[in-house]
Amino acid sequence: MTTITVAPAVDEELYQLLLEKERELRQLGRGTLHRKGPRKAGQEKWVHTSFKGSIKLQRGLGGHIVALVQGASERDEWQLVASFIGFLQRHFRLAIGSVTLTFGPTEFQT
Repeated sequence: MTTITVAPAVDEELYQLLLEKERELRQLGRGTLHRKGPRKAGQEKWVHTSFKGSIKLQRGLGGHIVALVQGASERDEWQLVASFIGFLQRHFRLAIGSVTLTFGPTEFQT
């Protein structure tokens, strides 16, 4: 299990920007990360088209995003982590202040 914490550069609403970009790419038939499951306020679950597992996103205080990455295997997990960080870098690098990775169990609330 890997936890990714994303802090905004300034007063950016990163969570909303992520949701809008995923929706835009999905409607164009592009992208590999897609929303799955029911909508919940401040929470999303994303899956990858090629790698088994999921990324659970949660809106945090101060515009932070917390993402819990769980792969079906170690290989799937690092591929999901790399894919998500690549997505952030491609689309939001100027809006992000920092990205922190935490490995192992966490107290992430779903």
